[in-house]
Amino acid sequence: MLESSSRHEQGSPSLKEVAHDMAPAGLDLYYPDGDAARFWQKVRTSDLYEADRREIQAEGQRLLGLQLPVLTYSLYADFARTGRRLGYERVYFERRRRLNTFAILTMLEPERDEYREALCDTLWLILEEYTWCLPAHLGEGDAGGEIDLFSAETGFALSELLYLAGDGLSPLIRSRIRDEVHRRLFESYLAREFHWESAVHNWSAVCAGSIGAAALLLMEDADRLAAVLAKAERSMHCYLTGFGEDGACQEGLGYWNYGFGYFTYYADLLRKRSRGRLDWFASDKVRRIALFQQKCFLGGSAVANFSDSRPSGSIQPGLSDYLAGLYPEFQRPPARLRAAFTEDHCSRWAPAIRNLLWRSGEPAQSEWGPFFGYLPDAQWLIWRHAGPSCAFGFAAKGGHNAEPHNHNDLGQFMLYGDGEFFLADLGSGEYTKSYFGPERYTYDCNGSQGHSVPIVGGQYQAEGEDSRAVVEEAYADEAGAVFGVDLTQAYRYAGLESLRRALRWEMQGGLPSLALTDEYRFAGAPSSVVERFVTRVRPRLAGDRIELQGSGEQGLKLIMRYDGGMLSPEITRRMFMDHDGCEAEWYTIDLTVRKPEPSIRVAVTFEFEPNDEESGDRE
Repeated sequence: MLESSSRHEQGSPSLKEVAHDMAPAGLDLYYPDGDAARFWQKVRTSDLYEADRREIQAEGQRLLGLQLPVLTYSLYADFARTGRRLGYERVYFERRRRLNTFAILTMLEPERDEYREALCDTLWLILEEYTWCLPAHLGEGDAGGEIDLFSAETGFALSELLYLAGDGLSPLIRSRIRDEVHRRLFESYLAREFHWESAVHNWSAVCAGSIGAAALLLMEDADRLAAVLAKAERSMHCYLTGFGEDGACQEGLGYWNYGFGYFTYYADLLRKRSRGRLDWFASDKVRRIALFQQKCFLGGSAVANFSDSRPSGSIQPGLSDYLAGLYPEFQRPPARLRAAFTEDHCSRWAPAIRNLLWRSGEPAQSEWGPFFGYLPDAQWLIWRHAGPSCAFGFAAKGGHNAEPHNHNDLGQFMLYGDGEFFLADLGSGEYTKSYFGPERYTYDCNGSQGHSVPIVGGQYQAEGEDSRAVVEEAYADEAGAVFGVDLTQAYRYAGLESLRRALRWEMQGGLPSLALTDEYRFAGAPSSVVERFVTRVRPRLAGDRIELQGSGEQGLKLIMRYDGGMLSPEITRRMFMDHDGCEAEWYTIDLTVRKPEPSIRVAVTFEFEPNDEESGDRE
């Protein structure tokens, strides 16, 4: 296949021709030998699935003891009234959790009638929902005809259940699934254009991929199938254009799992049904995107979590095993990073079922191997190394302030060691109406005030694509890393002529250190300059330095050294609402230039030291 399947070489079959010559849609799309019973017997008995069985069965028992979740008008209307999303979404996703759990248990333990009854009751609820969309994704008017991420996912999930659950579903429910998927997805999709069809981020892959996959399973009219695939293929091309040639996902690991996951689920079904004639996996760019997962970890479960990304990540074992089977250079991640069945608060069916269907059982590495690299299109530098006693990681970024799920964070960096972040990125906050509106950068986790970057003349970094970093030097190897970046365009402070940041990371004697130098030039003396650093570890002033005492197994300590005659330190405890809607603690360390002048050079060093105090004396 070409880089885009919507563009064909001379003599290649058209989508219409391929749609008229599709391989049958059957169980062999999911089970290599077409034998579902043999596969589920393996799931019931193999040690490979022991943790999965335990989690799914426990969740089934929990859900059997609960009333069916009700989506009320009050919950639906709450987003319009307050901007809060979690009330409605918790109930909506609890229904999807019931769907996943009882569907899998029905196949795993078909003799249990209570599981089949619970599955059918859940399906009936979902088929009766006013809309499969979330209120946050709808306008003020009627929801009819709208398609968002979760409506598309729902239609894909129900379409797969027609094949996988088989006779476990009654003829009435099977008929209703077909009717509702056609009405809610296919008719709307073919009748109009949606904003996400040309998106260069996860929406195009998830929405178009889910609809395309559902059509590959349910649509019998070859001409209509070709029309759906033509639109889906254009969206997949748009999705891929959102990546540079380095394959980096600027939205972070979570959205790589999400967007690239749904791209993969669709591309797999497309390749199988087209008899290999439409094969996205032959694209070199797709291969490079697949390798992003193994590059973005800093050690253990810690990830370089720029933008709306969580600081700790897990892996989808099914997706990882599938990609490892395609690309020899794909590293199978440590098994302990497996996403638990209940981890996904959105309870997405497609990854959940493929964590069983696509599991290979091939041995994985016990820990991540080293990675020292620069991703030039995203302008991310990532350094990861496991020493004899613990792992260390360093990451820094340039980029611009209009990226997908953007934070105003040019020049941001993070330090990881001994199992925790000493200098951190807060990552994603609670998603609300205002979080994605004009007030976005008033949230500390999104604005530059919540990142380890300067505050110039009382001003934070500006948003927008014109607020852009210029990377002047980027290099990484086993001995360390260098990252030099011009941040002048990030600030709108009148009189700022230049601001350059240099970061030098070095390994010496088994412990790393970082030297930071920020150089400012102004037309005249600025009103103020503050060097801000962000951490989740409680800092304390200790004479002419600041100490951050870690809580890891090695008891490492990070020491910040600075010129106290030039810089005045201040430590502030702060709170923000994290992605789960919970208050989370964080700290800012502000070093304020005492006497701002037209030319300023600030130097700060960060050194890891072994803890020489008794554990009872730790701060």
